[in-house]
Amino acid sequence: MQTLLLFAHTFWKDSKVNKALLQSAESLPHLTIHNLSTTYQDGNINTQTEIALLQKADKIFFQFPLFWFSTPALMKEWQDRVLTGILYSDNPKLLQGKKFGIITTAYGEKSSYDGHHGYNIHTLLSPINHSFGYLGCDVQEAFCIFSANVNTLPTQEYLAKLKD
Repeated sequence: MQTLLLFAHTFWKDSKVNKALLQSAESLPHLTIHNLSTTYQDGNINTQTEIALLQKADKIFFQFPLFWFSTPALMKEWQDRVLTGILYSDNPKLLQGKKFGIITTAYGEKSSYDGHHGYNIHTLLSPINHSFGYLGCDVQEAFCIFSANVNTLPTQEYLAKLKD
């Protein structure tokens, strides 16, 4: 089973937590890590290349740090370009039956995302999940790493999520 991990980080060069997570996942078999931040430093996403990567995958993960309750801008651009490209292509059912999940890191504590500020973590991530569900993916529960700190990362749980 092929897994595609699509990753983006607005401040990739300064990342500690996500760099450590990605490094821990590099040795997993059947996993392709696709770092949008290094691939598209100019912001110009190659839709056909991205669709070809999706076509090979059985499972797709978005991984990103949660900034201002959303994805990094590059990941949103990816969604706009690639998902729209799929929807209006000759094969709009390309993602049908593939598994999709979100892995996100947040600097804040879990209680910051429990809804007492108006929205919980599942509500914040719902537009992404809905987009992939709309295109036929089997949407999995998100894996959120709260109070993200490089010294206390739940690496084994992270790797298990990628292997699911």
